[in-house]
This record gives sequence, C-alpha cells and structure tokens, in this order.
Amino acid sequence: MAEIVDARGLSCPEPVLLTLEAIKKLGKGEIEILVDTDTSKENVSRAATSMGWQIVEITEETTGYKVRIKKD
Repeated sequence: MAEIVDARGLSCPEPVLLTLEAIKKLGKGEIEILVDTDTSKENVSRAATSMGWQIVEITEETTGYKVRIKKD
C-alpha cells in the first residue's frame, strides 16, 4: 500500500517539503502525492527524481494531479 501525501491547497514549497519528508521516512516503497497545481506537480516530480525516486505515473484528477513515485 502506498503512502499518501495530500498537498492539495498548499503553496510551494510546502508540497515539495511534505514529499521530501515522506521520502526520508519511508526510504523505499511507493508514495502518492496529491497536488492541485501544475507548478506543484512539476516541483514534486523534480524533487523526487533528484532523490533517486522513479515517477511511476502522473494522472490528472478532478481535484488536481496524483503523482505516484517509487523506489525499490
């Protein structure tokens, strides 16, 4: 089961900080980050890949975006 980070309604850099906190807590596995702006989607994706995590998929939802990341 993926860890879920709900960063909807937050302004950058808060979604990135929450994502990095979840990455440090888990170390590996899968995380779903919920964001509601294009900027947050891009910044979260960039931060995750810079930490060695892989983008599994980015899906557009009615409330924004779901970014799924994974590290084995």
